[in-house]
Amino acid sequence: MSGINKQRRTSVPRLKIGDFSLHYEIEGEEKSSDLILISGIGTQLIWWSESFVAALADRGFRVIRLDNRDVGYSDGHDHLGIPDIQSMISDRVAGLPLHPPYRLEDMASDTAALLCGLGVERAHVVGGSMGGMIAQLMALDHPGKVASLVSIMSTTGNPGLPAATPAAQSVLFRPRMSPQADREAYLQASVDAAQVLGSPTYPECSEKLRANAAAALDRAYRPAGFVRHYAAIISARDRRERLKGLNLPATVIHGGADPLIRPEAGRDTAANIPNAEYIEFQGMGHNIPTALEGEIADAIARTAARA
Repeated sequence: MSGINKQRRTSVPRLKIGDFSLHYEIEGEEKSSDLILISGIGTQLIWWSESFVAALADRGFRVIRLDNRDVGYSDGHDHLGIPDIQSMISDRVAGLPLHPPYRLEDMASDTAALLCGLGVERAHVVGGSMGGMIAQLMALDHPGKVASLVSIMSTTGNPGLPAATPAAQSVLFRPRMSPQADREAYLQASVDAAQVLGSPTYPECSEKLRANAAAALDRAYRPAGFVRHYAAIISARDRRERLKGLNLPATVIHGGADPLIRPEAGRDTAANIPNAEYIEFQGMGHNIPTALEGEIADAIARTAARA
């Protein structure tokens, strides 16, 4: 792989979307096929590694990454307050209506508006985890913007699917040391969490995980955005019936060892999208391990070629 050099890389900081701005970066040749990467809960665009972006660029894509609203360098929504997640979960179990600060549909509209603002007519849309949910909603709510769909380690919103493992649930719910109070403890907790969620067959070394956590921390620390993202996920509607009406090239990728969004969720997603290709990597958890970046990039390229 040739990687990304300065001649192939451009970066435009922010684009106005309604009453707030989104930060994005573009990598790859200007005349390549446009592809947008949407990241998961509370994560920034750097969650997609430079080596993975380079792999996609080398396969003929101009790669757009964005910081979702409320994270990274994109504008926040602190004026909406911090939702009570435990109360929302209780209300959902009781069948009561939920009122999150914003919904996943709003985030899908953000991404579609970003493409419009960039002058991108249609893009290949790839999302991981919560980003996969947003990618699905883009295909449903903004079909004219989506040339193909790849949903990675995500789900349909089916309430009957297995829950995360207790260890994975603890990653989401356990209190974490403030980085201002103790940076090293915060980074160690981040490494521990990544190891719980990661791929047992393709482990990443603790030094790399710590460097990733430090990069995210130093770039932007936005814990309230994580909570509002979580509220949007809890409030998400079951998409299965709507997904059955999709008519576009689609691939679903999942890890057979995913402890957070279990592999049954990936199979359920593929079963509800007509003619979707399903790829399950045994030993992959809730991350994209470096060892599988090439194979996943190949799968994305195959999906785009079907458009």
